[in-house]
Amino acid sequence: MKLFNNVVSAMVVGIIFLLIIPLPTAILDFMFIANLTLSFVILLMTMYIREAMEFSIFPSLLLITTLFRLALNISSTRKILTNGGYAGEVIATFGEFVIQGNVVVGLIIFLIIVLVQFLVITKGSERVAEVSARFTLDAMPGKQMAIDADLSSGLIDEETARTRRKKIQDEADFFGSMDGATKFVKGDAIMSLVTTFINLIGGVVIGMIGGQGSIGEIMQTYSIATVGDGLMSQIPALLISVATGMIVTRSASDNNLNEDVSKQFLSQPLVLIMAAISMAMLIFIGFPAAQILVMSGILLVLGLVLLRNQTKKPATAEGPSVTEEVTSEAAFYRNIDNVYGLLKVDPISMEFGYSLIPLIDESSGGNFMDRVVMFRKQFATEMGLVFPSVRVKDSGLLNPNQYVINIKGEQVAIGEVLVDHYLGLIPDGGDSTVDGIDTVDPAFGIPAKWISEDKRMQAEMAGYTLIDAASVMITHLSEVIKAHANELLSRQEVNNMLANLRKTSEALVNDTVPAIVSVGTLQKILCNLLREGVPVRDMETILETLADYGTAVKDMDMLTEHVRQSLKRTITHRFADSGQMKVISLDANIENMIMSSVKKVENGSYLALEPKEIQDIITATSREIDKVKDLVQVAIILTSPIVRLYFKRLLDQFSMRVTILSFNEIDTDIKIQALGNISIA
Repeated sequence: MKLFNNVVSAMVVGIIFLLIIPLPTAILDFMFIANLTLSFVILLMTMYIREAMEFSIFPSLLLITTLFRLALNISSTRKILTNGGYAGEVIATFGEFVIQGNVVVGLIIFLIIVLVQFLVITKGSERVAEVSARFTLDAMPGKQMAIDADLSSGLIDEETARTRRKKIQDEADFFGSMDGATKFVKGDAIMSLVTTFINLIGGVVIGMIGGQGSIGEIMQTYSIATVGDGLMSQIPALLISVATGMIVTRSASDNNLNEDVSKQFLSQPLVLIMAAISMAMLIFIGFPAAQILVMSGILLVLGLVLLRNQTKKPATAEGPSVTEEVTSEAAFYRNIDNVYGLLKVDPISMEFGYSLIPLIDESSGGNFMDRVVMFRKQFATEMGLVFPSVRVKDSGLLNPNQYVINIKGEQVAIGEVLVDHYLGLIPDGGDSTVDGIDTVDPAFGIPAKWISEDKRMQAEMAGYTLIDAASVMITHLSEVIKAHANELLSRQEVNNMLANLRKTSEALVNDTVPAIVSVGTLQKILCNLLREGVPVRDMETILETLADYGTAVKDMDMLTEHVRQSLKRTITHRFADSGQMKVISLDANIENMIMSSVKKVENGSYLALEPKEIQDIITATSREIDKVKDLVQVAIILTSPIVRLYFKRLLDQFSMRVTILSFNEIDTDIKIQALGNISIA
């Protein structure tokens, strides 16, 4: 087996030696026959493959066969010029058969074969290879994005995506190589003309100088050898050129060329019948009747037979009957493992009304899945979490313009968009008289209008922010994913994050997980961070903090607070604006009230405030938030480190959209501007 693996290398080395070492005529004959056989095999191989990549070694093989022909040409030229025009039985037989005693006819036939190869087949193959290489390279980004979209939507798995990406890269490399490899055949054709000229002129000169006979005998001898040698090099070259044309024009198919040709030619019997009638009409302009009638009869009979077979085919093309569907479905679910497949819940899924399908379907020009892929990249960069694939499907239960976002199989958001309109966000104090359909931005709940294409210019001049339908949906999806990021972080994803970190900080991961904290505990801490919008990209700092405090602190909430303080630069960068943070402070009396109400239990702690105290705190907090709602998008309340967690739990009970930070979570370089103070009068 190892010996066989080195055969190609040995052949290439042997070909190089053929250029130098004279060969006996018997070995030269065998080499010519081997060259012709190899060319036939390559040609037939290109006809039986389904796509070009099944014969990916062809460019290299093209170089080897070209070099082999040139080496044989040089060896035969050496024999012709030094052996009185005799270079073996193969060349002599070919020369005598083609010339048939007429030197001029033999040379003309040889010249026609060379020109056909050079000007028709090789030139066309070269152009097709060049265009294929350019189009393949141009199409690579789109194909890569399509694969990413299929992967993100769950249509394919990671292994299939990797295989398809490799296939695209291999195709680009193949057609790029073919673009250059076709130049080998072109150069070979030119070289054969030069060799033929040298053999004929050089042989005649050598024959006359050596006194090998009369000028006629010398011409006869060397012309036979020249034409035979030229044909023995050009016929294999012609076969290789045809194979080159076959492989660069071969489109991907489920069948080989023979099956495709027979299937597609014989799929239209009426065409054959019409062709038979048209051919029969040629008799009236003087074509030989016997031959025309034979050809017309063959086409007519073949067309009628195919037409009859088509009419006899049962209507099975319309699909199986209801009974067959039920039977096959029952047989499929008889296997209990297939029933378990129905229990799988998609982490994220979207359902669309039928009017929105063009935005999703890539074949219709939709780019929604590409936008999901780019958002996944952005979200991973910002938050450090790679959210799962988004499975999409159409739903007949929705209105045509509606879509639904599901998290773990349950609906969490619903929206409605108009495909041929733009969502126009009304500017503050701007012109709100632009004609449109009143609506609400599904992502942020902002009043807006659906603006038609003919009103687009007017809306832009009025200061509207216009958003296309696909962008509205992707923005809504992104906000939902951000809000539910903690639900999307599974233990499997935590293991993936640890595996990625282990590549650079193996000792840290091994010393912390599971020695100090388990994967489950780490997952809950990361979920706590994501729930409040804190990125988890800096896994190294998170694990180092857990390694420092994990042995002494067992309360996950307290561990989360320690991690937050270690990530203060990240938190500051996320919530500060231009080196400044506008906050609302919490009065010391409220902090003392909260801390005095904390009750410790075995599994943690809880807040035991009186209802009146809770009402006073919530009222004071709402009052201060209302004061600053025009100054900041999301209010930030600043507390002492020990109070932050309990105050956050209190506000979460009332679903208040606010960010709670502690002093220890803010970088010292940040300027804090207090916009208000929460206090109980």
